[in-house]
Amino acid sequence: MPDDASAWAASPLLPWPREVEHLEVKLDVARRIAQRAAGGQVIGIGSGSAAFLALAAIGRRVTDEQLDLRVIPTSYETEVAASRLQLPLARLGQVNPDWAVDGADEIDPGGRLLKGRGGALFREKLLWNTSAKMVLAIDPSKHVQRLGSRFPIPIEVHPNAVELVAARLTELGARMALVRTGTGKDGPVFTESAFVLLDAHFDEIAPGLHAVIKAMPGVLETGLFVGYEYEIFE
Repeated sequence: MPDDASAWAASPLLPWPREVEHLEVKLDVARRIAQRAAGGQVIGIGSGSAAFLALAAIGRRVTDEQLDLRVIPTSYETEVAASRLQLPLARLGQVNPDWAVDGADEIDPGGRLLKGRGGALFREKLLWNTSAKMVLAIDPSKHVQRLGSRFPIPIEVHPNAVELVAARLTELGARMALVRTGTGKDGPVFTESAFVLLDAHFDEIAPGLHAVIKAMPGVLETGLFVGYEYEIFE
C-alpha cells in the first residue's frame, strides 16, 4: 500500500473516509511495529488508521521476506485490506493471537483508553481479551489529561434498546447521547455485529462507568478500555 494518504484505501472501492492525521508519525510507528512480525505468528489487527498502517507495513514485510504468518482483522475494512495484501486470515475468537496492534482515540495519565471512532467495539474487545500481548499505536495528540475531553464514549447498542440506554445514560450524567449517523447514507451507522452506536458525552468519566453501562440491557460493548496491559509505540 502507498504511503501517500490521498491514495490510501483498503481497496479501490473502499477509500479511507477522512484525511489521516499525523500521517508521518503513524507511518514511522507502523514500520517499527511491523518489525515484530515473524514467521509462524498470528497477529491481531485493530481498527482505525494506526492499525491499518501497521497492517500495510506488515504486508510489505511478508511480501519482501516471504514470511509465513496469519492476521486476524477486527473490521470489514481491515479484512478487505488484508485480503488485498494476500495475507492469510485467522478467525477472531477462534484463534488467540501471539500479539495484536490497535490504536486509541484518547489515553489519560492513568493509562485508560477511549476508543471506538471506527465503531468496532465488540470485535476490538474480543481481540484485546484473547491476544497474548497488545501493542498500542498512537501519536502524541492522543494524550489527554481528562478522558472524554475530546470525544464521546461510543456505546454499541442493540437497535431495540436505544431509547432505554439513552435515558439511563442521561440519569448517569451524560450531557447528550446521540445515535451515530452515516455520511454516505441516511440513518444510523451499523457495526459488524448489526448494532448501532450511541455517542455519549460525559463531563467526567468516573471509575467503574464502563461496568455500569455494560450492565444495561441491550449494550454489547463500550469504548472504554480500562485495566489492560499494553506496550506503547509512538
